[in-house]
Amino acid sequence: MVNPIPPGLKKIWDNWNIRGLMLFSLFLQTFLILFAPLRKRTGHKLIIMHIWSVYLVADWAANFAVGLISDSQRDTHDNQCNSSRDPVENSYLLAFWPPFLLLHLGGPDTITAFSLEDNELWLRHLLGLVFQVVAAVYVFLQSLPQTKLAIPTLLMFLAGTIKYLERTRALYLASLDRFRDSMLKEPDPGPNYAKLMDDIASKKEANLPTMIILRGEQKPNPINSVEHSGEKTKPSTSVEHSGEKPKPSTLDDVQVVHYAYHFFEIFKGLIVDLIFSFQERNESREFFHKLSAEDALRVIEVELNFIYEALYTKVQVVHSKFGYCTRFVSFASVVASLSLFYFEVKKSGFHEIDVVITYALFWGAIALDTVAFFMLIFSDWTFAVLYDPKNGSKMLRKYIAATIGWFLIFKRPRCYEDKKRGCKLLATPFLLRRWSGQVPRHNLIKYCLKGLPHNFDKVRDPVYRFTEKFIPAFIRGEDNRFIGLISNGVSQLLGFIYGKVTHLINKVIYRFGLTDFMDEIRYVSHEPLTKELWEFIFTELLDKSKSAEDPEVAKKISSARGNWILEDSGTYPTLEPYLTKVTYDESLLLWHIATELLYHPKVNEDIEKGENEDTKLKHHTEVEVTRDNNKDNGPDHRALSKLLSDYMLYLLVMHPTMMSVEAGIGKIRFRDTCAEANRLFTSKDLGPNEEEEACQEIFDVNLYVEPVTKVKGDRSKSVLFDASKLAQVLNEMDDIKINGKKVNKWELLSKIWVEMLSYAACNCIARTQAQQVSKGGELISFVWLLMAHFGIGRQFQINKGHAITKLIVGK
Repeated sequence: MVNPIPPGLKKIWDNWNIRGLMLFSLFLQTFLILFAPLRKRTGHKLIIMHIWSVYLVADWAANFAVGLISDSQRDTHDNQCNSSRDPVENSYLLAFWPPFLLLHLGGPDTITAFSLEDNELWLRHLLGLVFQVVAAVYVFLQSLPQTKLAIPTLLMFLAGTIKYLERTRALYLASLDRFRDSMLKEPDPGPNYAKLMDDIASKKEANLPTMIILRGEQKPNPINSVEHSGEKTKPSTSVEHSGEKPKPSTLDDVQVVHYAYHFFEIFKGLIVDLIFSFQERNESREFFHKLSAEDALRVIEVELNFIYEALYTKVQVVHSKFGYCTRFVSFASVVASLSLFYFEVKKSGFHEIDVVITYALFWGAIALDTVAFFMLIFSDWTFAVLYDPKNGSKMLRKYIAATIGWFLIFKRPRCYEDKKRGCKLLATPFLLRRWSGQVPRHNLIKYCLKGLPHNFDKVRDPVYRFTEKFIPAFIRGEDNRFIGLISNGVSQLLGFIYGKVTHLINKVIYRFGLTDFMDEIRYVSHEPLTKELWEFIFTELLDKSKSAEDPEVAKKISSARGNWILEDSGTYPTLEPYLTKVTYDESLLLWHIATELLYHPKVNEDIEKGENEDTKLKHHTEVEVTRDNNKDNGPDHRALSKLLSDYMLYLLVMHPTMMSVEAGIGKIRFRDTCAEANRLFTSKDLGPNEEEEACQEIFDVNLYVEPVTKVKGDRSKSVLFDASKLAQVLNEMDDIKINGKKVNKWELLSKIWVEMLSYAACNCIARTQAQQVSKGGELISFVWLLMAHFGIGRQFQINKGHAITKLIVGK
């Protein structure tokens, strides 16, 4: 039988399979330590997919290499010398390589788990450690007693085992069960009731009058004071209270990390659905009430970074006294092994290329540990630990802040002023970000028209530009009519081919279940978070928090999804059928489409048909005045409403698990609505980038029968024309007042969207927020944590401490 593998290729494989895998494994470790942190800085699917692929291949490569070395050692031991294999002396050097693979299996500090589910497999990694150590020991024993590398091998075994144990323990500490257990406090039996009853009984037997006095537990002072240091005024954990409200942006960078770590230690229990006491709630509320929106963003940004590092890196293992010791022992073992190999081991009998590879493995291990060391030194955890008041005097903390605090300046969020749009965009340099800083957008009308985001809008244009402009240049001496026919024919042919290829590709994508993945790449755009949007969200939640002194009121606010602000505006009876009378996912789609319809100027003109000229003039004058006022005195509520609307649809369609648990059949309703919109747009021959025309066609459909379900029934979940009716209702509202202040429809819409966003954040499954911090982060995660700090939510259920019972005995 003919061997399908050519002899030359087989020889290359026999000579280079182990060597190639060792270098490939080292390359994968280098890639992970350098590029794994990028996944918290971007939500780009392709970047995250590449990191995921390398993460999976890294373990496979190391395991496979151990197996190949074991196999080669067995053959060498059996045959002593094989012409197709390396000589016996060189096999001893190959037996020296498995400990390096243990180092690689331990993984870099920057990634231990790709997802939360990986942490739950810590026991599997522990068993893997046992088997890999056994395999490496087996290879080592086969090289005895002739090997000259016994001591260097044992040193590398020690370093590799420590690294693998670090990863296994990091996975164990980040598993949700262990994470929950670490947050549990000491068991509290409460007041000693049995002893109190015995005391009362003995006093009654002695005919002594007794009386029990119950006194509530005294609340501790929250973080609400202001500490004066030099010329800066800042919130402090000091028990002294000055009552002075800090100025905007009063926290320096070291303090931001310190307070973020403080609240991370308290509120990390949110991930595992723990509840919090009123002391913790009041402490957080008082602190965040005194912060500016910018400082709150900075604190929460670092706090989410702590969550990311605790769940997906080795930070909890390394940042401990035991971790520092083991890391030193591991690094010292590698250096000692390298020294022995360089100075003591004679290289005669070893292949030169294998010696070079061995040195590459040594220096690669040292370089990776050095990079990890500097990452450790300049991590947020190091600043938090060093600045902790428990770890030194106030003068020492000032010295630390002055010495190494300068590095945090580079990580400070930066804003770029977009003069064209009249707003400030978050523009922190990519490599210095703690999260992506972007707000993804998805639009139903654009999606139905198969319009791509702005960065993909012109994909098909080159085909038509080529056929319309360049083909005629090659045809000389013919009349324009002939040129036009050829150009048109080629355009149609290329368009036909493009359509067929696109259809085939879409069919393959559908068969492999990649539709959502590709839709997110093709139809979702990303915009930097604007400072105006965050300040608006912060202000809205701050106002609600000030009304939520009572935890019961806070629960009511957290359960509101537009109705809270409508009750203040006096428009609740009119808009109630579109909010609380429908499910959450239905109301979100209704308001998304209505916002889109009102956003386009042509649609507003169409709505105003039938109004007299004075009414039209008054309406346009009010709109222009509102826009001018927004430019000078506040945010552009029209732009904010549009951005929040698109973002909420993105969450509903692309990340339904991050929405409220009541989101229900949101994706089914979205697809039904798209199907109805597609039918309408196809009949009107609408194509990409014709959103205004599409919105106008929706408005042109007369709604003689209300509600629409009377005609359509309830089989289809489409809300397209219900949203059209909502847009008409909103556009007819003139006199809208919130807390006595007159607002326009766009300000009302923006407030409703913030309330819908906060409802989704407060009622989502908490672990989905923890999952998203490893994929670039989301705005909803910031809102989720901000609401917890403001004391808005259902997680505060311990309203009182223990009553202090005092027994008074009369005479």
